[in-house]
Amino acid sequence: MSATTDLVDVRTSESIRPKGLRRLRELYAYREILMNLIRKEVKVKYTSSLLGAAWSMLNPLLYLAVFTLVFQFVLETNIHPFAVYLLSGLLAWNLFSGSLSLSVRSVVDNASLVKKVYMPREVLPLASVGASLVDFVLQLLVLVAFMGALRYGVFGLNLLLLPLALVTLVIFTAALSLWVGALNVRYRDTQHLLNVGLLAWFWFTPIVYPSGFLQAKLQLAHGAGLWFLYLANPLAPIIFGFQRALFGHEHCPQVITPKNPCTLVHASVGWEAILLASVLAGSIALLYLFWRQFFKLSGDFAEEL
Repeated sequence: MSATTDLVDVRTSESIRPKGLRRLRELYAYREILMNLIRKEVKVKYTSSLLGAAWSMLNPLLYLAVFTLVFQFVLETNIHPFAVYLLSGLLAWNLFSGSLSLSVRSVVDNASLVKKVYMPREVLPLASVGASLVDFVLQLLVLVAFMGALRYGVFGLNLLLLPLALVTLVIFTAALSLWVGALNVRYRDTQHLLNVGLLAWFWFTPIVYPSGFLQAKLQLAHGAGLWFLYLANPLAPIIFGFQRALFGHEHCPQVITPKNPCTLVHASVGWEAILLASVLAGSIALLYLFWRQFFKLSGDFAEEL
């Protein structure tokens, strides 16, 4: 009986629980491997490509062309300038979805490293987040170019929301990246479920339609309770922060109704900052929980790959 128990408890490497600060110091010691993995992810993504990293900049332009046709000419959504509004939310979404799409296969695709080389294995999904941050910077240049061409600038307190929203997004994304990366080693359906989930999540988040419309529809037509329930979607406050920082203006009518809403969420910058801070606190807690889960599963990676 004891021999059986010993066999069950044997793990190949990592302990079940991370050792806090000691593990963070170890991750810092392996920062060169992390940077090399990020470079590898970027190179592999655009290998044998004529345009290379320019494809990352063409991605938001393609979205812009399609959604401008649908929401400006077919559905006649009253958002001006639509390019700045769409790209401000799309920046955040592409960082989030791109990171998860890469990280869900990060451990599986690097099976040889996991089996032969010791390193903190969480660097694999974190490298996917880093590679998506490279794309984020390139796509930000597209937005800046549009803002320059349209002579559209945002200044003042609004811009203070941008670093808070970005930090919150990166931490929330890193938490989910660790989780899906570990789960996909044991349950390969995870990558397929993730694709379906991201598609639904995209339309559930106000990126291509006015966030103020959603607020008016839920808060004014159905009561504040449903609106606050919607805010449980962590990406919603993050997208609100990016939109307020980069698009800037609420564009509210004199009388706000569900049929005549603001373009952005009708709230103060302070309210949005508090909301983002709450999501940030929750994301930090989620990062710790999923980090523990990653450790719990990572000891068996070599056997399951």
